[in-house]
Amino acid sequence: MTTANRRQILGGLALGAAGLLASKASDGAAPTGTAHAFGHDVSPGADGQVVVPHKTEEPIAFKYGIDASEPKITSGGWAREATAHHFPISTGIAGVHMYLNPGASRELHWHAIAAEWAYVLDGRCQTTVIDPNGTTEVLNFGPGDVWFFPRGHGHSIQTIGTEPCHFILSFDNGNFSEHGTFSITDWTSLIDPKLLSQVFGVPAATFANFPKGETYIMQGKVIPLDSPAAQEINNKVSPNTHRYKLMQQKPTQDFPGGSVHLATINDFPISSTMAGGIMKLKAGALRELHWHPNANEWQYYAKGHARVTLFGSGGRMSTADFGPGDVAYIPQGYGHSVQNIGTDECEIVLTFDNGHYQEISISEWIATSPPHLLANNFGVDEAVFANFPKTKVYIAKA
Repeated sequence: MTTANRRQILGGLALGAAGLLASKASDGAAPTGTAHAFGHDVSPGADGQVVVPHKTEEPIAFKYGIDASEPKITSGGWAREATAHHFPISTGIAGVHMYLNPGASRELHWHAIAAEWAYVLDGRCQTTVIDPNGTTEVLNFGPGDVWFFPRGHGHSIQTIGTEPCHFILSFDNGNFSEHGTFSITDWTSLIDPKLLSQVFGVPAATFANFPKGETYIMQGKVIPLDSPAAQEINNKVSPNTHRYKLMQQKPTQDFPGGSVHLATINDFPISSTMAGGIMKLKAGALRELHWHPNANEWQYYAKGHARVTLFGSGGRMSTADFGPGDVAYIPQGYGHSVQNIGTDECEIVLTFDNGHYQEISISEWIATSPPHLLANNFGVDEAVFANFPKTKVYIAKA
């Protein structure tokens, strides 16, 4: 076939196609290139379903009993952890409940893959932390205090006083585990003493009685609160201090039904990758339906009992009851609420894997949306919304 013949055939096909489209257009059908899929127009409104039916889905497993898990115990105390290994939904944040006997210390160590945010539940302790600039900060902590150690900052924790100390640790990586923690005794026990001798300028025999493995939490002598060791701290803390006295601040949000204390990067500048705080709910009070656009949320239930509802889109919702020692994990963007279902105040440690705290509450969303839009969305009269709150509820009393 010659080039000319090929051109004639292709031209004829094009003319035929154009004629077919014109014929279709004259019959009322949409021609190619318009806003509708050719031949797939559907009539709106009455012919459609009113609502999309819920699908049957497996419940979302967002609860973990951290205090019922097997602890790691050494001579000076214990630790229980909740990571993505134990708690698969918890991909963004891992947590640890740690208990130190009087005189015990969590040895010098650092974390390679995660920063550490902590809240002291009870007792007193002293931390020593070194940053990449060679600056060492020694600080004392008590109940209600928070610390933050950026990824890679070397640190240790030691009880002071005659009472045990325990605290909640959160890490901004759900895959955190002891394999991502580098301990000084684990390191030195593997190094040839001759090399240590060269580093420190002392005889190799100096290291003969050093531990032959990781001590993790080591029992030692009790350090009285009024002793020089307990008092030798950095009195002049820098703007980049690792300590924040959370519960000595005014509540970030305070309502008849409860309160929230938050520590964000705005209050606690070194805490650049994590925020956190304490939420207290009175009996029957409800932390309203809301979501966090920028962070996952990890909750540790310290006191009381609460019911959490988790909305996962597509008709998926799960409900679980929590008590002391339980952990909840709320993935970023998932809607949720928390209600105190007990007779006593509920206290919850909250952490987020973002230094900036953000939330959107359903009451504020409704309050700021045009009434005609709400009437359309819910299929009711605009007057229905006249008595709804005009501002954010945040915590509703019983």
